[in-house]
Amino acid sequence: MTDTLSPPLPSLELFAELTVELGEIREMGTGRAGKRRIIPIIGGTVTGPYLAGKVLNIGADWQTIFDSGLAELDTRYAIETDDGAVIEIINYGLRDGPADVMAKLAAGEAVAPDSYYMRTHARLETGHQDYQWVNKLLFVGTGTRLAHAVKMNLYVIR
Repeated sequence: MTDTLSPPLPSLELFAELTVELGEIREMGTGRAGKRRIIPIIGGTVTGPYLAGKVLNIGADWQTIFDSGLAELDTRYAIETDDGAVIEIINYGLRDGPADVMAKLAAGEAVAPDSYYMRTHARLETGHQDYQWVNKLLFVGTGTRLAHAVKMNLYVIR
């Protein structure tokens, strides 16, 4: 007998692939919880089944790096679709892995994406009439840190 009152199992569907270009890191020093830094978001591209466009030169990643090496990622930036809609992305996540892998990432070296954990949850928002539907969805992401960019795949939670 099937329990018809059980919540549905969510599924993930690829929403968009982003390449987010990063500016120079601005070190803030140690704050209440750990080492603080701001990384400007200066551009990039968006491709995928639901969106195509560019990452705007608006926004940043406000990071906290804990003594354990765990990085807390707190980003806010905007994209502009090819048809002119501006969509805000607020993305919160974590990046963690073995100390040697994290050191290589910090030095700008390429490392295998499966050698560390980089996951996020995102909210998108716009006032553009054609994209109001993004205001009603939740997203998760997987990321790869490159020397001067982040590759992020966003998935809509269905």
